[in-house]
Amino acid sequence: MMVLGHEPAKGKRKKSNMNKKISAGICNPFKLFGVIHIERNIFQLTFFALLIFSPYLFAQKAPAQPQSPQSEDLVEILKSDELEIINQPGDDSRRVTNGVFKHKGALLYSNLAIQHINSNVIEAFGNVRIVQGDTVTVTGDTLYYYGNTRLAIVSGKKTVLKDTKKTLTTRKIEYDMANGIAYYKQPGRTVDEENVLTSKEGFYNTATKEFTYYQNVKLVNKKYTLTTDTLLYNSINKWSYFNGKTKIVNKDGTVVGTKGQYNTESTQSSFHTRTTVDNETYTLTADSLVVDGKSNDGKGKGNVVIVAKKDRTVLNGDEGYYWKTKGYSKIFGHAFVRNVVSEDTLYIRADTLHSYENARDSTRKLIGDRNVFIYKSDFQGKCDSITYDTADSIIRFFRKPILWSDQHYQMEADSITAFLVSNEINRMLLKGKSFVITEDTLVKQFNQVKGRTINAYFQTGNKLKQVLVDGNGESAYYAVDDKQKNIGLNRVECGRMNLLFEDNRVQRIAFIGKPDGKLIPPSKIKPAERQLDGFNWRITEKPTKEKATWQEK
Repeated sequence: MMVLGHEPAKGKRKKSNMNKKISAGICNPFKLFGVIHIERNIFQLTFFALLIFSPYLFAQKAPAQPQSPQSEDLVEILKSDELEIINQPGDDSRRVTNGVFKHKGALLYSNLAIQHINSNVIEAFGNVRIVQGDTVTVTGDTLYYYGNTRLAIVSGKKTVLKDTKKTLTTRKIEYDMANGIAYYKQPGRTVDEENVLTSKEGFYNTATKEFTYYQNVKLVNKKYTLTTDTLLYNSINKWSYFNGKTKIVNKDGTVVGTKGQYNTESTQSSFHTRTTVDNETYTLTADSLVVDGKSNDGKGKGNVVIVAKKDRTVLNGDEGYYWKTKGYSKIFGHAFVRNVVSEDTLYIRADTLHSYENARDSTRKLIGDRNVFIYKSDFQGKCDSITYDTADSIIRFFRKPILWSDQHYQMEADSITAFLVSNEINRMLLKGKSFVITEDTLVKQFNQVKGRTINAYFQTGNKLKQVLVDGNGESAYYAVDDKQKNIGLNRVECGRMNLLFEDNRVQRIAFIGKPDGKLIPPSKIKPAERQLDGFNWRITEKPTKEKATWQEK
């Protein structure tokens, strides 16, 4: 008796003395009248045995027989070159040479087959072929077919399942013909018009046209290569769903993630765990990511990091977009940018950051909108809008900008433009209600200059060197003698003036036009005279690096 799920033992079968051998082109064992040829001796022996023992036999109760399948569930023989009937206790079998079987609409072919009637199982060998409907064909060297469950196990050096335009090749396939599901647990290869997919183990649903692959999964076509641990591929809608470490490589870059989906036709992909897109110009990393494989545009959410490789600019935020063809990135939600120049790093924080690439000269323009904070080791600032052009190293601050330096100065204006040379501030242009304050640590007071437009020049180390005032100039600065002793406060008004600084103290001043000023001795300086109108020392608002990167509590 066959046990379902186990292959019958192979080897030479001992034929009973009741064997019957039939030769026919087309045969049905239940309709062999006039065609069956029975060997004479066997027939005579059987006949006399029945005569002798018939009284005894009919007097005994027949032993219980295994329950046979219903006749409509039996595998039917349609054709054979040779048929041999083998009757053994508990196993009525047929040996079929070059036979064709039919069961539930499927056809089974082989060079040699043993059909077990009681268990409804077929063992078949040589040029095995299963044809189901007009789409599915399975071929191999050996077949074990369990008719009661319609499970076919096909194996061989090359076992192939073909379904319309798809071909699965492996060493062994277990095919559930009732549900149309094929399973293999040896390395297999699936090929269709566009893709070649290999794995160590897999399932194929012939009804839904879905493949499920496990272990060392690799999908290759002319556009890309995908490798993963687990892959569900729908050959109708072209969507691949993957789980485990996954890598997609095409001519424009690489995507690395652990869980998501990918469309082999549209090259759209979405990832649901932390994923990185890497190409020649940038990397985009996020907790979830959507990528257009044709344009390489990407959208990320959750701890987004965009790295521009050419100028070492890094954008961070909660959500970000990248349009490769436009060279444009947008990031918002705890957004900040890091730009590394020489050995220093510039940090810019804003509600929304925009980045524009210039592919011709590998430069970038950064724009920050609303609630902008800026931090660099030698100066810090805040405003409501900022632009930074890496091509000419110019930073422009708009809407109530204010800047500070570790060299104890503060600058305010309607707009400020900072010109960097070798990553250090070389000049600042202040326009509209310009106000410069420097802290004089010697007298522990503040030197002040204001005017319509101010050009401030710096020397190495970001130290203030010169201030040119053009229009409505006013100054209040403390004068010292050769012994560095305070000799009074100079209050001067002049349309244009030129102030030279050393260690944040005015060393020399030149007036263009007619100045109106006075020197007030230290003992006669009134509190109100110490400050120009609009003075506001706001050092407590100076951003830290933590503030500029959203780490400050």
